[in-house]
Amino acid sequence: MTETSPLRTLMILGGTGDLAQRLLLPGLGQLIGSGRAPDDLRVVGSGSRDWTDETWQDLLKESFAAARSEADDDGREALDAAVRNGSYLQVDLKDPERLVRDIQSLDAPLAVYFALPPEVTQSTVAALKPGDLPEETRLVLEKPFASDEASARELNRLLAELVPESHVYRVDHFLGMATVMNVLGLRFTNRILEPVWNNLHIERVEILFDEELGLEDRAKYYDGAGALRDMIQSHLLHTMAVIAMGAPATLGERDVRDLIAATLRASSVPQDYQHSTRRARWTAGEINGEGVQAYADSPGVDPDRETETLAEVEIRIENDRWAGVPFILRSGKALGKNRQEAVITFKPVSHLPNGFTGTAGDASRLRISFAPARLELELNVNGPENVFTLERTGLSAPMHKSALTPYGEVLAGILSGDPLASVRADIAEECWRIVDPVLKAWADGEVPLKTYPAGTMGPPEWESSRAEL
Repeated sequence: MTETSPLRTLMILGGTGDLAQRLLLPGLGQLIGSGRAPDDLRVVGSGSRDWTDETWQDLLKESFAAARSEADDDGREALDAAVRNGSYLQVDLKDPERLVRDIQSLDAPLAVYFALPPEVTQSTVAALKPGDLPEETRLVLEKPFASDEASARELNRLLAELVPESHVYRVDHFLGMATVMNVLGLRFTNRILEPVWNNLHIERVEILFDEELGLEDRAKYYDGAGALRDMIQSHLLHTMAVIAMGAPATLGERDVRDLIAATLRASSVPQDYQHSTRRARWTAGEINGEGVQAYADSPGVDPDRETETLAEVEIRIENDRWAGVPFILRSGKALGKNRQEAVITFKPVSHLPNGFTGTAGDASRLRISFAPARLELELNVNGPENVFTLERTGLSAPMHKSALTPYGEVLAGILSGDPLASVRADIAEECWRIVDPVLKAWADGEVPLKTYPAGTMGPPEWESSRAEL
C-alpha cells in the first residue's frame, strides 16, 4: 500500500467538541458531498461523553446539512451513507491500553485526528508506544503544536517513534486558505512583481488579522494562549513565510516546505522587545451597537494572567532578499472592524520631479485581502482638474476562492495523503523558536500591557491602529 492509499476510517478524538462541530465535520461534509473523499469512509467520533452511535449520527447529519443541500444525487447518497456508517467510541485518554484497543478495532488504513487541547494531545501521544498503531496510520494534530520550542521538539520525537514524518499532519488551516496559497501564483508567474519582491523595492510588509469577534465561548482555551500563541505563532508566521520565500523549483511539498523552513530559520524578533513587540487587551466598549464587557471581566478569564487580546511583533528576515525590511505581524480580537490582509508597501521612487503635488509622495501599496479574497494595487494617478496634482486610485480584482472551506482543504490533503497543507516538524519548531523569547519577555513584564476599548482599532498610539492603514 502506498502513502496515497484511500483511508477507510477517520477517527476524531474530541469529536464532541466545538472544533469538530463548527469546522471539521462541515468541511468533511463538503468533501464527501463533492466526491473528493474515499468511498465508504467511516467517520468515528470519540470523546468522554456518554454518547451512542445514534447521537453521533445525528451530529453528522446536522453538520453535513449544508453540504447536502449543495450536492448532487450521488453526493447526497454518499453523505447519507456516511451518516449511517458513523459510529461513536467513548474513550478515556488516561487509559492508553483501552485507547489502543479501540484504535486497533477500526478498519485500516485510518487517520486519528487529535481535536484536543495541546497538553492533552501531548500526554496522549506520550502514552502510545511503537507498534501500538495499525500500519500506515496517519496522525493529525491541531494547532497550537505543543506549547514552546522544547515541548515541540519532544512531541516531534515521540511522533517519530510512532509513524513516519510523511504520516504526520500538523494542521494550520491558513495553509488551506486559497488566498494564502494564491500568493505563490501571484508572485512567481508575474514578471511585474517577482523582480521587485525584495529589499531594493519594498519598504515594509504588514500581515494583519484583526477580528470583531471576541471570545465566542473559547475562554478556557484562549485565556491560556492569547493572541501571540493563538494566531501569530502559527498562522501569521506561516503566511509571512509564503510571502517571503524564494521561488521553488516545483510546487511539490518538499520544494515548497524547504523554502518555508529556510525563511523561518532566517527570521527573528529584534531583542529590544519594548520596541519590536506590543501587547494589549480590550476593555469595555461597543461593537456594532452592542455592548461588550471588558476581557478581564469575561466568564472563564483570569485577569491576573494578563492575557493579551491584541499582539504585534516585528520580524526581521536576515537574508539577501529581505535584510532591512520589517515584517509586522498583528492579530487581535474585539476590534472595530475585520481587517485580514497582507499589505506590501513599496519604497518611494528614486526621484520625484519637482512640481507634483497631492499624493505624489505616497508610497504604492499592494493589498492581498484574505477575507474576502481580493487583490488591490494602490497607485498615484493624475487628478482631473490639474494633471500635476496626483490622487490615489486602486486597481482591484477578486482572487480565486476555493469551493471548500480552509478546513475542507486541509482534510482533503489528509485524506489524499498530500502533506503540503500541513506543517513539517522543523517548521513547527522554528515558529516556537521565533516567539519564545517574546513570550518570556512578556511574562517577565518587560513589555507593558496596554488597553483599548472594544470596538476600536486598538491603542491609538500604535501606528497599526490607524483605520486608514
